[in-house]
Amino acid sequence: MPALQSSTLIPAAPRAVAGHLRDSEVSAAALAWNGHALTTPTRLLSPGDEVRLDARLGPGLRVSVTTRIVSISPDGMTSVLVRGPVRDLVHTASLSPDPGGTLLRDEIRWTSPLGALGRIVDAVLLRRLVHRLLAARAAALTQRATALVAAPVVVATALVRDGRVLAAQRSRPAALAGRWELPGGRVEPGESEADAVVRECREELGTIVRPDGRLGTDLPIEAGVLRVHRATPVPGAPEPRPLEHRDVRWVEPHELADLDWVDADRAVLGDLAAELLSQR
Repeated sequence: MPALQSSTLIPAAPRAVAGHLRDSEVSAAALAWNGHALTTPTRLLSPGDEVRLDARLGPGLRVSVTTRIVSISPDGMTSVLVRGPVRDLVHTASLSPDPGGTLLRDEIRWTSPLGALGRIVDAVLLRRLVHRLLAARAAALTQRATALVAAPVVVATALVRDGRVLAAQRSRPAALAGRWELPGGRVEPGESEADAVVRECREELGTIVRPDGRLGTDLPIEAGVLRVHRATPVPGAPEPRPLEHRDVRWVEPHELADLDWVDADRAVLGDLAAELLSQR
């Protein structure tokens, strides 16, 4: 089984790099430099999403490969082959902290078709193509991670109680009205992210919460970087109310996929489900 490995040091924290790994805009822009095209169902990829790569092998010669995302976490991302000219392809991107930021290690394994002819194609075309794809993506990841280090931070709150999470239904703007989100907002100058979580829940829900850590990866959004924080209600705090939303409701793990979430929050549904189930 052919295997290809590469390593890149990226000057950003693992959660930030993981967030860029799942950002299809980063990969699409990098691949476009070499004439390739990437098609995805959404900007921020989640487990279960399928990604189609139309790779340019040469003038008039293209190959299409579809992979499915298996997992995404601050430790990296894994995908497997759904359709393509090879078999058993598995791509693992592992992330580990480093004094210079985050070390990204890519490993791609696959089974070549056509026996000896397939091995020649591997040597002449596939390995060269994969090396170029990984190099282009690594350059784009480094560029984007460096640019977003000082980006504005928006916090979202996964407020959990009795194995359920609080979802808030947006009332504005018109394009998002009726969709569901985790409550939150922008971190103000001089404010910590935890303090912003407490303030936003007080302003939007009229309740008091206690933050207790991060959930999932960073999420690149138009306003900057979205970071999801876990929190629990302070004992005796008022029941959350929709002060700035159309409605709020406590959601069971099996109900998460039933709601029409805003795109960024959809990306953390897997992490949310695992968090809720761990408390039961």
